[in-house]
Amino acid sequence: MGDEDWDTEIQDRVASFVPDFQQLDNFSGRANDPSFSCSQSRNSADAGVGRNRSQRMRGGFGIGRSFGIRGGYRGYNEEVIGGSGRSSWKSHDKTESGDNQGPKVTYVPPPPPDNEEAVFAHYQTGINFDKYDTILVEVSGLDPPPAILTFEEANLCQTLNKNIAKAGYLKLTPVQKYSIPIILAGRDLMACAQTGSGKTAAFLLPILAHMMKDGVTASHFREQQEPECIIVAPTRELINQIFLEARKFSYGTCIRPVVIYGGTQTGHSIRQIMQGCNILCATPGRLMDIIGKEKIGLHKVRYLVLDEADRMLDMGFGPEMKKLISCPGMPSKDRRQTLMFSATFPEEIQRLAGEFLKPEYLFVAVGQVGGACSDVQQTILQVSQYSKREKLVEILQSIRDERTMVFVETKKKADFIATFLCQEKIPTTSIHGDREQREREEALRDFRFGKCPVLVATSVAARGLDIEKVQHVINFDLPSTIDEYVHRIGRTGRCGNIGKAISFFDSVSDSHIAQPLVKVLSDAQQEVPSWLEEIAFSAQGTGFSNPRGNIFASVDTRKIYQGKDSMNTGGLTMSSTTGTADESWD
Repeated sequence: MGDEDWDTEIQDRVASFVPDFQQLDNFSGRANDPSFSCSQSRNSADAGVGRNRSQRMRGGFGIGRSFGIRGGYRGYNEEVIGGSGRSSWKSHDKTESGDNQGPKVTYVPPPPPDNEEAVFAHYQTGINFDKYDTILVEVSGLDPPPAILTFEEANLCQTLNKNIAKAGYLKLTPVQKYSIPIILAGRDLMACAQTGSGKTAAFLLPILAHMMKDGVTASHFREQQEPECIIVAPTRELINQIFLEARKFSYGTCIRPVVIYGGTQTGHSIRQIMQGCNILCATPGRLMDIIGKEKIGLHKVRYLVLDEADRMLDMGFGPEMKKLISCPGMPSKDRRQTLMFSATFPEEIQRLAGEFLKPEYLFVAVGQVGGACSDVQQTILQVSQYSKREKLVEILQSIRDERTMVFVETKKKADFIATFLCQEKIPTTSIHGDREQREREEALRDFRFGKCPVLVATSVAARGLDIEKVQHVINFDLPSTIDEYVHRIGRTGRCGNIGKAISFFDSVSDSHIAQPLVKVLSDAQQEVPSWLEEIAFSAQGTGFSNPRGNIFASVDTRKIYQGKDSMNTGGLTMSSTTGTADESWD
């Protein structure tokens, strides 16, 4: 069913609840208005300013908040960054940098609680956490340092060890066992590990250890700060999560982490930086904006970290990252340590990474990298487009108040589904790129604390979000790529906990993903429906092979160029391009 059919049917179905998307009104960002207003979503470069008709809602969705139409995430079917700055490497975000187009952003986020109990609040590990010890790990590259088995072997300073204990970290996960000594040895790293496996601590701990060992001093108040470490991630929610982890591990030290991201007042970001900044956590648009305003100097950068690196290097953010490494003052890759982490690393992204990493970088593949976590029970249901809503309600009513994330492909549909569920008396909220930052934070807060146990989301929430006690993920719409599927279902089954993922498969619109989906299910020892296998084998394309043929779904592509391997990739053809590892892969 196309978007037009969808709009017509659901408006007929919930006419008294769904605002009229065809009428436009002035921007409504009234966060404290007790009405709910839904704005027309668009996939254009600038979402613009919308009109909408307010409707009082039942079921908890939108109570006390409204939908704006500004966003700050560029994902599939999300807005892109447009415009031009003062030079070729400065910010392109017009609404953030104060240009006339679009309303001025005035939101200042509340500071996170700073008492020790809140700082060290941590995730409860699940019954399968000890299974991490059995996961296979492969390290490729020249002369990798040996792995460590305990935190004590890392020889971290006393303060850092104390913070690790307060955070509830008792044993290392596989990605931490291998990544920490590699980073401590000063090597560049590309690390690929399943979702929820401790990648953030794997890069933060050795960076902090180096900084404390080298005697990094507190940076004083000044107009331009020069951080030693820059961490970049694709979404505001993820980068804020990384900042909270950095604050936790650096607690009681002179190292000051700072977080900046779009959707908030630029002046607030500048004030936070000017108070001192050793570790800068940022989203790409806001980072380039602040660099363009000359509030950040790059001469002292020793560590550059790209989290969800495959997303940071693709067509969405790749140009921004290239501008970052070519900014005046940014040390060359030979004079800085570059670290990349993700759960998926397609071959083409590995080639692009050569522009950022030293030629002798190490590649760590942990377990079924690029595959789904085995702690997630995956179920694929054959559901037509017209039956999806009824099936969704049936499932949500059966699981009652268990925390559930529902993924859809477009922003408009996220609002429609959330509205529809509220009509069915299922308290629901939503998060997507057209919601104001205040609204996004309120939605996550309501979801975390159970006020709205159902969160309808687009790709903006698919990566990195670490929300405790998410028992279910439902793919109302399957994504266009299998990597996105892996990241989505990785919102549950984290840190050894058990989760469930249900996906609605429409044979008309989803046949393109059948082959890789069969592979992901097989690799995770999940049941593969016979009807799905039939669709997979009858789908157009060549090269579909035994789904169990390869232990590691993401492999170091340099092996292929060295003639060492011609690995089975489950239907993905490997490039025959040859060249050196430090080649610029334009």
